[in-house]
Amino acid sequence: MTDGCDACGDSVSDALARTVRLTVDRSQIDSQRLCPECFADWIDRYEREMGTDREVIDDGDDEIIVD
Repeated sequence: MTDGCDACGDSVSDALARTVRLTVDRSQIDSQRLCPECFADWIDRYEREMGTDREVIDDGDDEIIVD
């Protein structure tokens, strides 16, 4: 199945699409289906706006996030 990206409108296959869901107190507020490029842009914007200064350490087996 191929539908459009909610951000740019380009068609994207289900295998490549990512869904971003905003949930508050277990109630879904928003859901967006994004192509890989728009998803990467969404992550970058989220990190900028939320001020997530995290260090990710990859020890080969697990990723460790340090806040």
